[in-house]
Amino acid sequence: MTNQRGSPICAIAPVLWFLCASGLYAFDHAFDHAIDHDSESNMTDRPNVILCMADDMGWGDPGFNGNRIIQTPNLDEMASNGLRFDRFYAGGPVCSPTRGSCLTGRHPYRYAVWSANQGHLRKPEMTLAEVLQTQGYSTGHFGKWHLGTLSPTQSGKGKSRNAQRNCMTPGMSGFEEWFATEYSVPTWDPVPTDSVNPYYHNGKLATENLEGCDSRVLMDRAIPFIRKSVSDKKPFLAVIWFHAPHEPVVAGPEFRRLYADREVGEQHFFGAITALDEQIGRLRRELRDLGVAENTMLWFTSDNGPEGDRGDQGTHRGSAGAFRGRKRSLWEGGIHVPGLLEWPASIKPGTVSSVPCSTLDYYPTTLDVLGLMPEGQPQPPDGVSLLPLIRGKMTQRPVPIPFETLGGTDTNASRGSPKMALVDNRYKLLTDMEENSAPLLFDLVNDPGESTNLAKEFPERVTTMKKALEQFRDSCIGSLVGKDYAEAFTPDDQDVHPSASRAPIRKKKRSTVLP
Repeated sequence: MTNQRGSPICAIAPVLWFLCASGLYAFDHAFDHAIDHDSESNMTDRPNVILCMADDMGWGDPGFNGNRIIQTPNLDEMASNGLRFDRFYAGGPVCSPTRGSCLTGRHPYRYAVWSANQGHLRKPEMTLAEVLQTQGYSTGHFGKWHLGTLSPTQSGKGKSRNAQRNCMTPGMSGFEEWFATEYSVPTWDPVPTDSVNPYYHNGKLATENLEGCDSRVLMDRAIPFIRKSVSDKKPFLAVIWFHAPHEPVVAGPEFRRLYADREVGEQHFFGAITALDEQIGRLRRELRDLGVAENTMLWFTSDNGPEGDRGDQGTHRGSAGAFRGRKRSLWEGGIHVPGLLEWPASIKPGTVSSVPCSTLDYYPTTLDVLGLMPEGQPQPPDGVSLLPLIRGKMTQRPVPIPFETLGGTDTNASRGSPKMALVDNRYKLLTDMEENSAPLLFDLVNDPGESTNLAKEFPERVTTMKKALEQFRDSCIGSLVGKDYAEAFTPDDQDVHPSASRAPIRKKKRSTVLP
C-alpha cells in the first residue's frame, strides 16, 4: 500500500519509544499499531470527521455513563447509536495538552505544551487539519483553541503569555475557516460588556451573534461551514471544542429552569451541559438532513476530568463517577473521560468497548481510514489506530498510554497525584520518577478506584513499566530539541523539559478559576 503521495506506508517511521522497553512492551512491529497495514483500510470513501469536545466534563456527568440528574438525551442517543468507550483517556489532565494530542497524535511534552496557557502548537508538528487539507478536505475549527495566542500583539492572559512568541492560530495550523477564542469564556453571554472581546473569526475580531448560549454561538458557525462543504461536494474536518462546562459556568434561564429544585450552582453547571447537549442534537439532525450522517465519523469526549477539589461547591458540580481524583491529577478522575464515536457506515448501534483508548488515537485512526502517511511526519507517534477496534478485531490495546504533567505527589499542581503514569490493558503505574518516591501500581480492571497499591506484590511489573516511562521521557527530551523533524529546528528556553533545572514551571497559588 502507498499513500496519496506515493510513499510506502510500511517505510515511514523509526522505532517507537516503547520498542526499547523489555518484557511486556517489547513489540517487534510496534509501528504497525499506529497505522494498520490491512489492504482494506479504506473502509469508506473519505468520511467526514467531526471532533467534538466538552471542557471539564467529568466521566460521570453524561447520562450514557449513568448520570440520572443531568439531562443529556442527544449524547445518550449518540451513545446508543454508535460506539461507547468505557475506558477513554484525555491526552493530559488539563486543557491545552489534550488539545495538542487530538490534532497531532503525539504527546504534548514532545512540543513543550506543559499545561494550560504554556507554550504553543509548534509549526513543525503536523496537524490532522494540515494532512486532510492535502486530500481535498475542507477544514474548520470552532470554539476554544488554547494552543497559542490568536494575535501576535496581545493576549487576554497578559504580557507574561508573550503573544508574539506564542502566536499560533488555527489558521496557521491547517484550518481554512475558524472561529475561536484563545482561552475560556462564560458559557452564557460569552462576551460580557466589561470584557475584551475574545472571539476571532479568521484572524479578525468577531462582532456579531455573541450573545446568549455560547454552545449555540459556536454551532451557529460550525453548521454553515458543514453546509458549504456538502454543497461544494467536499469532505470536511470540523473541530468543535465547546467551552462548557468550564468556568465561568453560567446557564441561561431556560436551562436553569430544568433544574429549578436544585442549588444555584447545580442549576448553572447542569444547565450548561444540557445546553451543550442540545447543540449536539442540532448537529446530528443537520448531518441527517444533509444526507451525510452515514459516512461521518462524529467523535465526542472531554479534555480532562471535572474542576474543583470536590464536586459539591459553587459551580464545581462535575462528577468523576467512581474514579479517584479530578482535573489536573493523573488519578483516573483527572484523565478518564467520556468517549463516543458515531459512524453509522461502519459501527453497529450499541457497540461498547473496554479497550483503553485516547485522544492520541484520533490522528492515526483518521489517517489509517484514509490509508495515509504524509511525508515529513514527525516521529514517533504516541497514539494508535483504532480502525481494528472499529472492525471488531482489537480486544487489547497493543501499546500503553503514557502521561506526564506538572506537579507531583502532594503538590497542588497535580492535586496530589504523581506526575507520570503509564496505562496498559489492566495495570496503571504512577510515579514521580524520583529515587525517594514510592511507585503506585493499580489493577484498573478490578480496582478502577485506585485504592489498593500492588507495587510490592509485582515488583517486576513496576520495573518494566517504569523503564518504559523513562524511555518515553528520554524520547520526549529528544523531541523537544527537534530530533523528530525533517527540517532544522532551533529550540529556545521554552523547550526545556520540566525535569531539567531550567524548566519553565511557574508556581502559583491554586485559583478557583483556571484556564
